[in-house]
Amino acid sequence: MSQAIAPLRIPHYRAIWLAALFSNIGSFFQTVAAAWLMKELTDSSATWVGLMVAANLLPLLFLALISGVVADTVDRTKVMLVAQSLMGSAAAAMAILTATDLITPGLLLGLGLVMGVGVAFNLPAWQALVPDLVPRGMVASAVALNSAGFNVARAVGPALGGVIVATAGPQLGFGLNAISFLAVIAVIAVVGSRLALSAPEHTSMTNAIGQSIRYTRFTPAFRRLLALVSLFAISSAVVQATLPNRTSELGGSETLYGILLGFMGAGALVGALVRPRLFGWLGARSVPVTIVIFGVAGVTVGLAPSTPVAAVGMMVAGAAWVLTLTTLNASSQMMAPDWIRGRAMSLYTLAFSGIYPIGSIMSGALADVVGAGGAMVAFSGATIVLGLLAPLFRVPLLSEIDTPEYAEDRPASPHVDTAGGPVMIVNTWRIDRDDLEQFVDLMSEIRKVRLVTGAYRWRLYRDSEDPHRISEVFVCVSWAEHLAQHRRIDDASAALIREARAFDREGGPRSRHLVAVDVDHPDWEPLIAAHDEYHRTDGSIPLNGE
Repeated sequence: MSQAIAPLRIPHYRAIWLAALFSNIGSFFQTVAAAWLMKELTDSSATWVGLMVAANLLPLLFLALISGVVADTVDRTKVMLVAQSLMGSAAAAMAILTATDLITPGLLLGLGLVMGVGVAFNLPAWQALVPDLVPRGMVASAVALNSAGFNVARAVGPALGGVIVATAGPQLGFGLNAISFLAVIAVIAVVGSRLALSAPEHTSMTNAIGQSIRYTRFTPAFRRLLALVSLFAISSAVVQATLPNRTSELGGSETLYGILLGFMGAGALVGALVRPRLFGWLGARSVPVTIVIFGVAGVTVGLAPSTPVAAVGMMVAGAAWVLTLTTLNASSQMMAPDWIRGRAMSLYTLAFSGIYPIGSIMSGALADVVGAGGAMVAFSGATIVLGLLAPLFRVPLLSEIDTPEYAEDRPASPHVDTAGGPVMIVNTWRIDRDDLEQFVDLMSEIRKVRLVTGAYRWRLYRDSEDPHRISEVFVCVSWAEHLAQHRRIDDASAALIREARAFDREGGPRSRHLVAVDVDHPDWEPLIAAHDEYHRTDGSIPLNGE
């Protein structure tokens, strides 16, 4: 328990966590109000309800990559302030339109999508901010506490929301949610002014998105994690998307719907608190087991003959839900270096929250055909199959993840003050015949380093007249991007480059830097600047201060 709550001892994290807890309660008021209001406006259409449930997350499909770039290139606290303001405004508009009887299914869904735009920009910035608020050893516990806070809100918010909707109408639920955003905005404004964050990088949107895609492509463990998360999103969405209609099948009202969501939140809270001990016991089986348990719980809710059985199923589903997603979320944060963490988390958000609406829409459409209970059984059965196949994704344990380290003191070597691009870097070795195979194997690893840290093209060439003279060629979009590449090399990558340098039999690889020339309007002055000592150590990465 002490390990689980340790991040709450840190004032900045604690302040944001408490404000988020208050806001999340308001968000669940809204969830209940919006889903039930849409059900009434559309004569119990499961498809429309599924769309409403999906609306808050659907914009992520289109904005996740952009919002990740913003989280890496703009102060993350400022991004959160704008996003929270947008969400609060959308909630206020829902309250006013509902109170004046001007709300329609289209308007309700449209405002839900506006709120989803705020969610799309808020989530990557908030998730990427966590490692700046707590020490690295507390990241997993902080992520679990975020889930715990969310699910404390889930435990009380839906039930209270159901009572509010039943007694005062959905407009009050929307209004209280709008007010709850004010607390988050105030806290983020104060914390943001006091928090020392690393200066964000500046690059073009196109290049920044390309970097995030290359990072995913050349980081196999992260790529496999995203695949598992996206499949879990599709199969698990059915439980919440069809719960309003499943509640009606059980003979309940909006109050019962809120209570069932509350049971899911209570289970999630229990799961967050027991996570360290449970995962220490399960080890590598943790994620597969919790996915299977979520599927079994979903089948239970779908087949439940009574409300108490459904409540138990929802509670177990909540525990399995938070155990699965806490682990996968923390793993993705631990894998990503700081300079691209916002984009990495936007891809994680896209893989789960962006794909989740697809599962909601699919399950809603199926529920219109076979009933909410039947849809729950079908999709939850697929979740069980996914859990059984999960070991094939080889997602590493948190304890096995090598978080990028930048402990080595590697002062930058001199650089000419130039500009332009693209920039081609050519490093040339002369290799002994007996070392050639080993060298090529090593360069296949360095290829990943170059492409992950900023290069968009890489090849290894041999001299046609001297087959033992090998040249590494990689290209960056600009001179500024090449300079940024130096700062992104972690200690493990630097060790690989040192090993590669040792293969050269002529005192170290020779390096050249070629800056593209505009043939129509050449600017020669920066291109003819002195380069005699340019990257003398290894041609690309400054090492040992030489």
